[in-house]
Amino acid sequence: MSNRTTSGAASPDDMGTLAKGGRTNIGGFAIRLVSRMPFLFAAGRLYGPDAVGRYAIAVVVIEFGALIATLGLKRGLALALAKGKDEACTVWDAMLLATLVSLAAGGLLFALPELMYPDGVVTRFDPWFAWTILPIALSDVAVAALSYRRNFRAAVTARAIIEPWTISIAVLAYYYVARAEGLTLAYMTALVAAMVASVVPMAREFGWPRGWRPHPGRVAAMARLNAPLAGAETIEWGTRNVDRFILGMVFEPKIVGIYYMAQQISSVPQKLKSSFDPILGPVITQSLAKNDRAAIAQQVRQVGFWIMSFQAIAALMGSIPGEAVMGLIGPQFVAGTAALGFLLWGEVLATQGAVSEAALVYMARHRNLAISVGMLLFQIALSFALIFAMRWLDRSGWMIWLPSGWTKLSFPPNYQAAGPAVALMLSLTLTSLIKAGVLRRMLGAPVMAWRWSFLAAIAASVVVGTLFTLLPKRFEWVELVVGEPALVGAFLFVVWRWSFKPEDRTLFAKLPGAGAEPLPA
Repeated sequence: MSNRTTSGAASPDDMGTLAKGGRTNIGGFAIRLVSRMPFLFAAGRLYGPDAVGRYAIAVVVIEFGALIATLGLKRGLALALAKGKDEACTVWDAMLLATLVSLAAGGLLFALPELMYPDGVVTRFDPWFAWTILPIALSDVAVAALSYRRNFRAAVTARAIIEPWTISIAVLAYYYVARAEGLTLAYMTALVAAMVASVVPMAREFGWPRGWRPHPGRVAAMARLNAPLAGAETIEWGTRNVDRFILGMVFEPKIVGIYYMAQQISSVPQKLKSSFDPILGPVITQSLAKNDRAAIAQQVRQVGFWIMSFQAIAALMGSIPGEAVMGLIGPQFVAGTAALGFLLWGEVLATQGAVSEAALVYMARHRNLAISVGMLLFQIALSFALIFAMRWLDRSGWMIWLPSGWTKLSFPPNYQAAGPAVALMLSLTLTSLIKAGVLRRMLGAPVMAWRWSFLAAIAASVVVGTLFTLLPKRFEWVELVVGEPALVGAFLFVVWRWSFKPEDRTLFAKLPGAGAEPLPA
């Protein structure tokens, strides 16, 4: 460790880059939050939980295939570009690799559509859904390449504007012309649109490489190098989606559909966190090249605090008026309120582990992967344990004392379905603590983004938000229209007043001059 640089702080250029990317991604987060609601509303109100549940299980398989097809390039492409001499050739090698694996995965699912539809009911159209893997994978690689060049605007346009608005409009249009396949057709249309919106600016950014020819050996070497990153991404994805697969194994599609809607709402803040990976990755790799470990620690702390703050806002907005939020999708989906709360707060608690992993995937790939695998197995075991424990208690006839008298202990299916959400929250919390501890020891500097003033901000927001939930049912609209801004305002006031440091405020400082905003003196 004698070569360790101990500058003690990230460079102004690095922090400026993080702040610039952060502003763009937080803007994209707000746009995504607004644009996602029409899809959820239309899917819930028009198609119902049964159709949504069947669609949700198929999407799990498609997204898993797309994740395999990227082979870790969402993070690994930044490292390959940093080492390579010809960036254009590297990017098109990555696109070729993603295309080949996508075609293989799509071909398998096309031949065996029962893997997407375990209920055994397969229509003539269903196998074609498998080819959605290709646009997802190509869009992921293109966004990673754009982020390396600091072109965050194009990435946000594709993911936060084109994709969600396309699926929201398409799900309405297909309801009247192809209702049975409306959800899957809308999903396919949105992902193709997102692919075009990301690949076109990527091609303009890097251009067509001169003298480039597909080279199997070079492409295979890229795949081998990214294998640990691909494993980490697969485990990360599995952590967020295995709960839906478990529910599909033990519950009817209606329950899966209700849980999926709660998961979709909670995925909006999760996307905020994952969208920082292409921003944080290049900055960390550059600090690693200089062996500036103190700077890496500061980058992890800084980005973690930004993400955690905005995810806490999303969690408060979704969990305090949870019944009203789920009721917007449809009365049948109110049963998913408890699951929504656990999923949202699980994302807040997962932030530290996610930003720590952004450094660990470069510094301790195999150790990071081992931790992730262990915690995923823990999550799966705990999910089944909670479901079957609640089923046993529901059948046992046990009585509990309430102010109204003795009451039978009851765990209906919607309570049981919240078990995987609880398991996810606990697993993410433990993962965050373990990974933050490993990274702290490797860097020799603190990496925790948590600040105790968060508790005061959350408490203030809970008090304000709870007051609005006490209104009569006929005033539920006030709970959303007035109560949501009020609880957000309470949280932001406390955080800005007692948590924010000068470097935090760079996130909101649009300074003139160079593209990278320096830290204030």
